[in-house]
Amino acid sequence: MFIGSYYHTIEEKGRISVPKSFRPELSHGSVITRGLDGCLFVFTGDSWSLLLDKLNSLPFTGKSARDFLRLLTYNAAPVELDKLGRTRIPDNLMQLAGLSKEVVFAGALSRVEVWDKKKYHAYVDSLEGKEPEIETALAELGI
Repeated sequence: MFIGSYYHTIEEKGRISVPKSFRPELSHGSVITRGLDGCLFVFTGDSWSLLLDKLNSLPFTGKSARDFLRLLTYNAAPVELDKLGRTRIPDNLMQLAGLSKEVVFAGALSRVEVWDKKKYHAYVDSLEGKEPEIETALAELGI
C-alpha cells in the first residue's frame, strides 16, 4: 500500500530518487506510464498485471476500454532502480506530465503518482472547493 507525499528533485541526468518507503514495493516488474489528471502512474509488477488482465477482459469492441488501454500501454516503461534507489523517467513521460525539476511522489494505495510540484498543489487545492460533490459521490458508492 502506498500512502503519503514526498518531494524530490530531478537530477541533471534525468534521474530521480524514489522515496525509501516506496522502494521495497517497486522492485522488478514495476512500470511507469501516463496517468490521469496530468500525472504519471507507477504500478508494482503485480498491480500492473492485474490491471492489464482486467483491461484484456473487456470487450474489444468497447471504444473507451481500447482508448484507456492505449493511453496506459503506449507510453509504459519499466522502472529500474539503481543501487541508490534512483530511476530515470523517460523523456516522453516527463513531457506528457509536464515535469520540471521539482516533483511530488504521492501514494495512491495500489499505485504511486508522480506530479510536477506546481501541478500537484494546483490539483490538490482545486479539490478543497469540491468537498460537497466528493461527499455525495462517495455516499452513492456506499463509502
